[in-house]
Amino acid sequence: ASSIQQPPLLHYYINLLLHKLTMFRRIASSTSVRSAFGKAVVARQAAAASNTTTIATASKVPRSQYASVRSMSTMDTMESGTKTYMSLYPEGSTDGGLRLGNIVPDFACDTTHGKWDSFHEWKKGKWAILFSHPADFTPVCTTEIGRLALKYDELNAMDCLLATLSVDPVKSHEEWLRDVVAHCENEIEVKFPIIGDPDRSISTAYGMIDPGTSDSQDLPLTIRAVFIVNPENKLMLALNYPACVGRNMDEIVRCVKALQLSYEKSIATPANWPHNHADIPLADGTRTTEFEGSVFLLPTVSEEEAKENYPDHMTCEVPSKIPYLRLVKASDVK
Repeated sequence: ASSIQQPPLLHYYINLLLHKLTMFRRIASSTSVRSAFGKAVVARQAAAASNTTTIATASKVPRSQYASVRSMSTMDTMESGTKTYMSLYPEGSTDGGLRLGNIVPDFACDTTHGKWDSFHEWKKGKWAILFSHPADFTPVCTTEIGRLALKYDELNAMDCLLATLSVDPVKSHEEWLRDVVAHCENEIEVKFPIIGDPDRSISTAYGMIDPGTSDSQDLPLTIRAVFIVNPENKLMLALNYPACVGRNMDEIVRCVKALQLSYEKSIATPANWPHNHADIPLADGTRTTEFEGSVFLLPTVSEEEAKENYPDHMTCEVPSKIPYLRLVKASDVK
């Protein structure tokens, strides 16, 4: 990592995250900071490698398997883009909690589609959504599985696998699915597997339930959780909802699209994407609608690679004069 040419924006972004420095231009010109950052990245990668080995051993998945998965990924090869950006997220945590960037726990389980020996093997080399619901035969969960079934084909076309889970046994899932299909106003077929987790081991490993209190609870429900996992088995997004609020399936699909685009093109999606930047000012005082649905270059992307890969990108002018708002038209990242 220390051999990677680190652009000024990368220094700004890292130090912004760490709350260490606030002056962008001072960071950009500091050789000592560059050197320190290089050492920090090396140390972080070493720690991540150690944590990954521990996770792999605990779940009986050889570390070599992770390497084979990585070789199949669609991560952008731009050196200063997604590759560098992802190095900021450690692959394992020091306290056992599951956080963004961590390799998700592997598990064996029974599902409505048969037995799995390994979740990692089931999704090998693909994006996947693990979608938990509190319990079978409950009103909100019934509507959620029905609406999720309507999104299955769209997610499948995006090469994204889908599995749902609750602490109920598989037999309960199978009986409940008849109600799900009957209640949904559209004709649906539930094509994705539903995982049975009656011993709560998966729910505990993913932080959806507290092992210290679940035995004493009358109704040990998992939270409504969504985990979106990339081809390298890293957690890229997590959503938690209470039992009383149903999830929006359009938002989940939007998140998968945004994550895949970022992963493959070294970009970041703005707020409300793709309904963003519909009318913006230009340097000459005129306005344009050409950047509707546009995206930002990741802060780690160097100016050299930005010019090479996205020559038509536009940098928005702001009072700070820091050139970090680099817009790329939607048509340039398809």
